Amino acid sequence: MSFTLHGIPVSRGIAIGRAYLIAPAALDVDHYLIEPAQIEGEVERFRAAQQRVHEELDTLRADLAADAPSEMGAFINVHTMILNDAMLVQETIDLIRTRRYNVEWALTEQLERLSRHFDDIEDEYLRERKADIEQVVERVLKALAGASGLDGVHGACDEMIVVAHDIAPADMMQFKTQTFQGFVTDLGGRTSHTAIVARSLGIPAAVGVQHASALIRQDDLIIVDGDHGIVIVDPAPIVLEEYSYRQSEKELEQRKLQRLKFSPTQTLCGTRIELCANIELPEDARAAVESGATGVGLFRTEFLFMNHKDRMPEEEEQFCAYRRAVELMNGLPVTIRTIDVGADKPLDSMGGGDGYETAANPALGLRAIRWSLSEPQMFLTQLRAILRASAFGKVKILIPMLAHAQEIDQTLDLIREAKRQLDDAGIGYDPNVQVGAMIEIPAAAIALPLFLKRLDFLSIGTNDLIQYTLAIDRADNAVAHLYDPLHPAVLHLIAFTLREAKRAGVPVSVCGEMAGDPALTRLLLGMGLTEFSMHPSQLLEVKQEVLRSHLKTLEKPVADVLASFEPEEVQAALKRVALA
Repeated sequence: MSFTLHGIPVSRGIAIGRAYLIAPAALDVDHYLIEPAQIEGEVERFRAAQQRVHEELDTLRADLAADAPSEMGAFINVHTMILNDAMLVQETIDLIRTRRYNVEWALTEQLERLSRHFDDIEDEYLRERKADIEQVVERVLKALAGASGLDGVHGACDEMIVVAHDIAPADMMQFKTQTFQGFVTDLGGRTSHTAIVARSLGIPAAVGVQHASALIRQDDLIIVDGDHGIVIVDPAPIVLEEYSYRQSEKELEQRKLQRLKFSPTQTLCGTRIELCANIELPEDARAAVESGATGVGLFRTEFLFMNHKDRMPEEEEQFCAYRRAVELMNGLPVTIRTIDVGADKPLDSMGGGDGYETAANPALGLRAIRWSLSEPQMFLTQLRAILRASAFGKVKILIPMLAHAQEIDQTLDLIREAKRQLDDAGIGYDPNVQVGAMIEIPAAAIALPLFLKRLDFLSIGTNDLIQYTLAIDRADNAVAHLYDPLHPAVLHLIAFTLREAKRAGVPVSVCGEMAGDPALTRLLLGMGLTEFSMHPSQLLEVKQEVLRSHLKTLEKPVADVLASFEPEEVQAALKRVALA
């Protein structure tokens, strides 16, 4: 019987193949108390399983092909760090020794504690890192049970589509000898590792397809529409024929897109457009260069802070990471955003722990620049590290979640203090490094003159701007359908920011999801945007839209969009933009 499931589209394209189901390791493990004489033996059993998983990850890392996406190695490294993290290892051992839990019980109990911390995180990317901890624990449980990796995967059929509750990036590496066409998972969002790896590999994927792994059976013929997040099970012949045709068209289109990689990015009227990349890890800079990006428009630095239990990362560690990204960009600019975590993030070095009370409303609490200004020594350490990296290439500093004049002034004072400290130490940096602000709070857009007067550039973070404007958490399934990038209020804030920044001669970019959506490229161009920043895999499709656009012909239809408020009027005007 044919039926259709709906999820979140995270990697464009059409996949057609047979379902290959991966069952997760059962987390409903045995629970029993051990005798005092058995404690050290149980600890040793845990350490042996940990070592076995270490060897599996080392093997996967060693087997990485030279042309494998940089994300693969980075994610294996993340899982290795989690496997060694004291919050997982030492706390599990403490539960074995103090409460006499068997190792499986202790491990899943600690997983539950860590999960509660991550559930309180507002930032979508960081919240979904909970899945990495779950995947590492699952791998250790498999090792304890005598299994490993994706047992049985080598018997899988060709042209399979992987269906799972969730997929660990390291597990995905074990498919390298198989021909697999796509991914479908019950869990996940746009920034889950499955989504990131799928985009980096150019493989169609739909995540957050609830109950997919329960409803789809082994070897079912399925279609994954990565453009719309649709999964069709046992399609009718006419539907299969239609999607086969669309799949062929897309494959041809992708081959044509590769020709655009290093051609100049300009509109039909000759206006040059900058297409930059968003990255999460220093090694991601390789993918940015390979995609033809003209720089890094957003380098998230949170990864450095999430890997420490009792302390903040040292200045030298941060400096080496930032310098690595800068050097890999070969002289192209790198915009480094200062830490965007806070009281809603599970950083033990911030005072977290079992008794730690998170903010009642983390999205509106002590986060991003608010937290950085409340911890000036930590902030100065990061600023010094970023400034030092500027001696090795063009670096810009981006500050998140600014809203008040005093926040801007305090931030600029601390940057001056960081420069003075480096001068006193005789350490080199670029004295003219530019400083910019994220425009992601409606108040920041409305009070834009405060920013234009004080800062060198702006970057519109559309993800948070939409959430704060509409009071919608897009990760909350109950209200996610109300998350609307095309809401008139959102469009007016973006258009106003672009217009006023242009008048003031201040460069402005867009670095949120809207920048990487080719369906919105012409709209943003018509509003006056000349710098986009997105995941490297999205760059060529956006570039194609730029090359087909003429700014003069976009003026009237874009003005019509901004003059419309009724949903039907907005959609009709958007169609005229697409045809302009």
